[in-house]
Amino acid sequence: MRTLFAGTSLPDDPLDVVMPPGLKRWPHAMREQLAGPLRPAGVLVPLIQGADGLSILLTQRAAHLKVHAAQASFPGGRMEAHDRDVRATALRETHEEVGVAPEQVEVIGYLRSMPTITGFAVTPVVGLVSDEAQLVLDRTEVDYTFELPLDFLLDEGNDQLIDREWEGRRFRLKEFHYDGERVWGVTAYMLLAFREYLLNQ
Repeated sequence: MRTLFAGTSLPDDPLDVVMPPGLKRWPHAMREQLAGPLRPAGVLVPLIQGADGLSILLTQRAAHLKVHAAQASFPGGRMEAHDRDVRATALRETHEEVGVAPEQVEVIGYLRSMPTITGFAVTPVVGLVSDEAQLVLDRTEVDYTFELPLDFLLDEGNDQLIDREWEGRRFRLKEFHYDGERVWGVTAYMLLAFREYLLNQ
């Protein structure tokens, strides 16, 4: 995994985003929101080594949050003025949300930044989490965590095409359903970007 991501680097401009695939089929108003002014944010794609192989740690966001409430997501958030870069943002937010300290994460690479309809340009930071890390959840932000096996993600047969309706227009998006958990929206598309990168290396 380290070798696969060795050629990636922290983006010079975290607002330089790549649009999700299939965007032309999305409602016009949704496409306009993605093209609007964006604020930089960083998330960690936390890889955990288990007995059965690598898995990806995801959080279930608290239902009362104003943004992306009750959704599966990577730990992370908006960039603050004191953050050196979006890498620092991802590591800080991970520590705050799930208790994994920056020194317990080996950052091995980056994916292209992706826009959200909530106005963020999110840079995924890929990191290997130490076996010694113990999760301590901030219950004001995170209800619980779960793991998505990498083998499950790499099997394209597990993709779910779901019809959605937004402002009266129906369109299709990909989701992942695993062990009672649903991963959708920008997190699903980041997982798809992660998979595409791995399969094309």
